[in-house]
Amino acid sequence: MYIRDLISLTSSSFLTYRMRSFLTGLGIAIGIAAVILLTSIGEGLHQFMLAEFSQFGTNIISVQPGKTQTQGGNVGIFGSVRPVTLEDADALRRLSYVEYVIPSLVGNAEVRFEGRTRRTMVLGEGRDFSKAFTMKVQSGGFWTDADDDQARAQAVIGSRIQQELFDGRNPLGSYLRIGGQRYRVIGVMESKGQILGMDMDDAVFIPAARAMELLNRPGLMEVNVSYRADVPADTVIRLIKRRMTERHGREDFTIISQEQALEVLSSVLNILTFAVGALGGISLLVGAVGILTIMTMAVTERTAEIGLLRALGAREKQVLTLFLSEAMFLSALGGLMGLLLGVGIAQGLHLLFPALPVHTPWLYAVLAELTAITIGLAAGVVPAMRAARLDPVEALHAE
Repeated sequence: MYIRDLISLTSSSFLTYRMRSFLTGLGIAIGIAAVILLTSIGEGLHQFMLAEFSQFGTNIISVQPGKTQTQGGNVGIFGSVRPVTLEDADALRRLSYVEYVIPSLVGNAEVRFEGRTRRTMVLGEGRDFSKAFTMKVQSGGFWTDADDDQARAQAVIGSRIQQELFDGRNPLGSYLRIGGQRYRVIGVMESKGQILGMDMDDAVFIPAARAMELLNRPGLMEVNVSYRADVPADTVIRLIKRRMTERHGREDFTIISQEQALEVLSSVLNILTFAVGALGGISLLVGAVGILTIMTMAVTERTAEIGLLRALGAREKQVLTLFLSEAMFLSALGGLMGLLLGVGIAQGLHLLFPALPVHTPWLYAVLAELTAITIGLAAGVVPAMRAARLDPVEALHAE
């Protein structure tokens, strides 16, 4: 059988039963559209979460007080016999391969300037904060004092604090009160927006030692260690663990690598994307049932035509190929319609809700189309074999 004859016979069947073919293809299209839509949202969330975590940088290792005994978040300051201190941070700064060490803690306090008051997040950080993390100072700069109790009362404010308290004026050199204490503004951070739910524009940065006094904390929440990019994270982790164990006498701290955290997060989000795609793929079963139904009906209705083809010399293999081609072509068209529908809905949702991260993974789109064709092939096997095995004489007598 020539290819053009195969195409002609296949297309004539669709043209004869337009509505039935359309509704069957629609079943496949809805299934594919569901897969594309769900995986687009899942992949969008995947990329959004990785971008959020990556904003702090990837060559970062965090040392937190408290030893985790099981998988999950550590117990923090309250679960540690000995807190992580500024002296620990100084000791880590002297390790090989370490570029910057940033002692850190977070709290909130009331900020006042010329009668205007605002309660905001206070970040106690080290002097190299803007160098270690991907956060830049728009004007001014960070303090240069050592990260110890002698650090001066200096502050770097977020862009929103500048707008709210200073009416957009240049605040450099001005004094504001943070938690009742007087601080001199020496810098304004570049607008960053929210990172992991924290609005970095609505924040005040002060030296870690000052923050410990202001927030009445006995120790740091964590110490972030920035290391050279050409050095494996495991090497730096071993050095940090050895130095901290020497100082504390035992391993009463937790070390978290940003690189490892990103790998774990990426793995979890990949599984989530695959799971939602598989969930949408269940609807493809409905399309498979539709194809099985229409092909079974086609064999019954076209028995005389099959008998004529066999009488003219068509072999069983050629009849089998004809009906399998119809099933695959029908599912392929339905799959293509589903791809267009799914991508269109996903992009439409992104236009209506710009905050919703949407990204269509084309690998899943190709796999979805191949799945549709495979489903059409599988669903058409039984009816096609039945058609191929019809007795030519009996088929010619069929009404």
